[in-house]
Amino acid sequence: MTLRIILADDHPIVRSGVRALLERNNLQVVAEAGSTDELFTALANHECDVLLTDFSMPGGQLGDGLAMLEALRGQWPQLPIIVLTMMNNPGVLSSILATGVRGLLNKSDALSELPLAIQAVSHGREYVSASGGLQLEQMEGHDSTRLPLSPRETEVLRLFVSGLTVSQIAEQLDRSIKTVSRQKMDGMAKLGLKTDLEVYAYAREHGLLA
Repeated sequence: MTLRIILADDHPIVRSGVRALLERNNLQVVAEAGSTDELFTALANHECDVLLTDFSMPGGQLGDGLAMLEALRGQWPQLPIIVLTMMNNPGVLSSILATGVRGLLNKSDALSELPLAIQAVSHGREYVSASGGLQLEQMEGHDSTRLPLSPRETEVLRLFVSGLTVSQIAEQLDRSIKTVSRQKMDGMAKLGLKTDLEVYAYAREHGLLA
């Protein structure tokens, strides 16, 4: 049976390339989405066997990142999800897997892995690309004297460096401005960062930017 795929990415060229690869491997793309809003609409209107989605898709009203993945898991708990991302921060990758995502691939990896990942997750197995696995291994061997960021702190900092204000992050994540501000400051304190410029520099160096 041909597996049915829903493909979500805000870059049309990426979607086109991935779709061509999937169809060459006898995989059927039943719907495409360029934003979180379009993704949820596609899932409501099309049956699929695997969801292949980007992690950062700006422009939607529903938000992206971890909030999007948690909402997907809440509405479609049995749907196998593969995340394609440019993120290489170990904390972000670990948080993605913690949402119940079965597959994780970095866009910089050879996309030839993608059909293998789809087959794996469709049979209930997990699949993490080689570079993603290496980043997670590095996190396990990380200096334990530095406090790890919580998933919420990581997500707040990711959204902040993507260009959102604290107020916009609070609205997107459905939290109070006070809570988001505290999570931002707590995350900065754990990382030893004192200014927003240092946050941006850290984000560039540690793969928090898409």
